[in-house]
Amino acid sequence: MFLISELVVLLGTNLILSQALGISTLFVAAGSRKNLLWTAITISFFTTAGSFGACLVNSLLPDSLYDLRLLLYVLIIGALYVILLTVLYFADRKNFGTTRKYVHVSAFNCAVMGTLFTISDKAAADPSLDNLGSYIAAGAEAGTGFILAAFFLMAGFGRLNSKEVPAAFRGFPSMLVYLGIISMAIYALI
Repeated sequence: MFLISELVVLLGTNLILSQALGISTLFVAAGSRKNLLWTAITISFFTTAGSFGACLVNSLLPDSLYDLRLLLYVLIIGALYVILLTVLYFADRKNFGTTRKYVHVSAFNCAVMGTLFTISDKAAADPSLDNLGSYIAAGAEAGTGFILAAFFLMAGFGRLNSKEVPAAFRGFPSMLVYLGIISMAIYALI
């Protein structure tokens, strides 16, 4: 049940916040299976590795400095971003130009930051979840939820952007209706 609720929350957050900023990672990724796969893998890496960093921050940060959590999370994701780009550059310089775009669109995706805060809030509410294993498991679950959400989008992307859909409704408006129906169906399963 946790995975389904996280899927719906992450998908909704990603669509609302990223569309408001004019960038939609999922819409770009849904247009191609290759883009989708690499974007989903990269976001899963950031949610899982970032959750490890969030656990360290939450365990080492005194309560008086709790408001610095956002800044520290951004620094963790930034460090992961630089590390991953460096590893990709030295591992495969020939394909670095094509693979780095997945890191760019995935690193500071709102799904990644939302995952770190969701995990931290759940751990604060339930002390039994305040351990490294729980943080990493929750980060991996969020990444898996993002992959599933991306596959749902990919399934409807072609039809919702076809010429059969009226031009005024094509794209983002039809995708929101589609996601609303999928969300209600998933919610009914809970």
